[in-house]
Amino acid sequence: MPVSKPESALLILGHGSTENPDSTQPSWDHADTIAASGQFSSVHCAFWKEEPSFRQIWPMIEEEEVYVVPNFISEGYFTRQVIPRELELDGHTTRRGDHVVHYCDPVGIHAKMTDLLIKRAHEIIDEGVKIEETALIIVGHGTNLNKKSTEAISNQVEAIRSSGEPFAEIIAAYMEEAPFVADWKTLTDAETVIVVPFFIADALHSYQDIPVLLGIEKEMTEAASQRDIFRRNPYHLGDRTLYYSSAIGTDPSLAEVIIDQVAYFDEHYQS
Repeated sequence: MPVSKPESALLILGHGSTENPDSTQPSWDHADTIAASGQFSSVHCAFWKEEPSFRQIWPMIEEEEVYVVPNFISEGYFTRQVIPRELELDGHTTRRGDHVVHYCDPVGIHAKMTDLLIKRAHEIIDEGVKIEETALIIVGHGTNLNKKSTEAISNQVEAIRSSGEPFAEIIAAYMEEAPFVADWKTLTDAETVIVVPFFIADALHSYQDIPVLLGIEKEMTEAASQRDIFRRNPYHLGDRTLYYSSAIGTDPSLAEVIIDQVAYFDEHYQS
C-alpha cells in the first residue's frame, strides 16, 4: 500500500542479541530501504537486547507522530507484554510525552508473509525437483509464554495449503514444542524436504540451533556471517534430501510489509 508520512517518524522494533551481531541486520537493512523511499520524515530502529534499546530511543526521535512496527514474527509475548511495557503504551495510540505513538501489528502476521515463504521455498531448490513430491516445513520457535506465539506459523501453513501450491505436504514444526523440528524425519515420508525458518534474522536459532536439530550440523559453530550453511544445499541425509533456507525476515520484500502495517493501522485503528 502507498504510504506518505512526510511529518511522521517510523520506529522499527527488533529483538537483537547479546551473542550475535547478525540478529539486528535485517531491521537496519529494511530501515535503510524505507528511509531511502522518503515516505517518512525519519526512520529508526530499537532493540530489546541491543542498543539503542526500547527505552533509549525516544530522545532520538524529533517528530510528534511516531508509527511503531514490531519486526517480530508472532503476536505473542513480546508484542503483547514486553513492548507495551517498555514503551509505556496503553493501546493502539498513546500520548507519551511529546509523542503520539501508533502501535502497529507485527510483520509476521501480515498476509504477504505467505507469498514470501512460498517464494523462498522455490528459490532454494534445484531445477528439476518435483514440488508435488516435496514436503515443506515451516519452523517456528514455540513457547509456553503465550499461546499466540505459534499462531503465526500455523496460520501460514494453512494459508500455503489453501494457495494451491502443489507441495506434497506443508507442515508446521517448532524448536521448543511439539511437533518438534528435530523429529522432521518422522513428520513426513517425503524423500525431499524444504525447511524454511519463520524467523526475522539469521541469528542463533537459524544458523546454530536448527541445523543441529535437523542433523545437518553435529554441533553449534560460528556466526552465519562467517559460514556458508545456507549455500551448501542440498543436504543428503541417508535416503532423504533436505534444503535449508535462511530466515524469512532477511527477504528485502519485508520492507514493504513494514510499510503495509502502517497503512493497515491508518485504515483499521485510526479513529
